[in-house]
Amino acid sequence: MKPSVFVQQQGFACNFGGSDSWVILSPIEQNIKRKIEATGIPLKDWDIQINYGIKTGFNDAFIISTEKRDEILANCQTEDERGRTAEIIRPILRGRDIKRYGYNWTGLWLINTHNGVKGKLPRIHIEDYPAVKAHLDQHWDEISTRTDKGDTPYNLRNCAYMEDFSRPKILYPDIMRLPRSKERMEQYPYFALDTEKFVPEATLFMMTGNHIEQICRFLCSEIGFFVFVRFYMGPVFDNTGFRYKKEYLMKLPIPVIPEYAEPDYEKLLEKKLELSDEEKSLIYSYKNQLVSESPNSEL
Repeated sequence: MKPSVFVQQQGFACNFGGSDSWVILSPIEQNIKRKIEATGIPLKDWDIQINYGIKTGFNDAFIISTEKRDEILANCQTEDERGRTAEIIRPILRGRDIKRYGYNWTGLWLINTHNGVKGKLPRIHIEDYPAVKAHLDQHWDEISTRTDKGDTPYNLRNCAYMEDFSRPKILYPDIMRLPRSKERMEQYPYFALDTEKFVPEATLFMMTGNHIEQICRFLCSEIGFFVFVRFYMGPVFDNTGFRYKKEYLMKLPIPVIPEYAEPDYEKLLEKKLELSDEEKSLIYSYKNQLVSESPNSEL
């Protein structure tokens, strides 16, 4: 059957060979995809690890305000106890705290009574932290019956990568809802570089390893956002946001840019990928187009 005049004029060829998810791309998008795949290295080959944030089993007991932290420290009977206690109360970030390139810490802390790391780190013994024990005892019914716990109700569940919380890392929520205005879109997508040893809460994922700063720059860039969402995201989450699932994120090609001679990272990417004016126009208009089409838009 002969295609209609419209199909003959507007149609274009797509290759659906291979095992990857099908995605229908315009000719200009196909060009961008070819360029990024010819230039970039898949994230899985960058020697990085992705893990989820800490799960307490009962946040009301283990995640506390600055005021509660100060109260616990004030209740310590000796300077030695106060020093030990301060060391295990760590600043914590949640998914809602993460912005593009950074974060807004709201003064929350984790009581990190961890369960230890086999062969590396002994678990926390609550008897050495009387003021912390007194606080947790107020929530005994909840912490003693939760399934996510360590060797005792006072301990958090096992976490083999506990030490990674103190390393430089990228923090991000895997589900990212679209902002409701073009102004707020400047803070999207939500990837933050943390060098201050924050602990990520369970609503966050963390990426550790080599070249973390360069990877974060790409993930936050307009080009990186467009490339992931259009070519690698997999099945669409819904029309109010996107999901950065690990299995798809690991396929994302990231160009290697060893020199930062030019302060504008987007310009470096443009040159590396040899993007045409038409390709750049499509990429840089994409986020605002998404806001306009979102059912949550304030426009």
